[in-house]
Amino acid sequence: MENETIIRLSIFLGLFAVLALLEALVPRRVRSQSRSKRWATNWGITLANTLTLRALAFALPLLAVGAAVDAQTQGWGLFNMLNWPLWLEFMLTILILDFAIWLQHLITHKVPVLWRLHRVHHADVDMDVTTAIRFHPVEIALSMILKIGLVYLLGPAALAVIAFEILLNGTAMFNHANIHLPRWLDAIVRRVLVTPDMHRVHHSVHRAEHDSNYGFALSIWDQIFGTYIAQPKSGHDGMQVGLEWQDDRPSRFGWSLLLPFARK
Repeated sequence: MENETIIRLSIFLGLFAVLALLEALVPRRVRSQSRSKRWATNWGITLANTLTLRALAFALPLLAVGAAVDAQTQGWGLFNMLNWPLWLEFMLTILILDFAIWLQHLITHKVPVLWRLHRVHHADVDMDVTTAIRFHPVEIALSMILKIGLVYLLGPAALAVIAFEILLNGTAMFNHANIHLPRWLDAIVRRVLVTPDMHRVHHSVHRAEHDSNYGFALSIWDQIFGTYIAQPKSGHDGMQVGLEWQDDRPSRFGWSLLLPFARK
């Protein structure tokens, strides 16, 4: 769609700047590593992901939004066969795609080869807004292929897919951000959306805790399927974030990209 990339990029950079500022003003935890080195690595991984998606676009000319436009043109997908109101289709698209991302996330923790890729994200020892963009390029490519397939099956409006992508990116940055929310506000927000304190539990070094709270946007799936843990057993100030066996190497770009192929 026209100007879609510019709109999404503007929203992404705007939210990133606001959350980074809040991290400086009201941090939740004290950093253990240099922010400049970590950020350089995490942004480097994001650049690699962008190039990967560009390359994927040559093999699969239509990514998620393009697939929605193509499905509508061809009359493919469930919603293109049904004459449901746009508001209902819009709402169902958000719910179904978010559930699919939740389920995909759970599977990456259960299937060893996928966990090897996903642990690049978990290796970050200081959770902040850049952790939300720290995913291995192969995992990003696999996630996009899954999303494209689901879009063709559903046949949602392109605008609904764009809205979901903005919601997913925005909430992922929010719930990875190192910001302090008052307990009363956190309690209200997490009834619908994943909060930083809720998602931080998922980044614990303890297996029982990082196998919980899989949501990126909506918190309802973890509550429905019994994978919700309210607080870490060591408290948010005392808990250790990352992988149990790691050291400071996650701040290195090359080490992070090669992690899936390491023996551990």
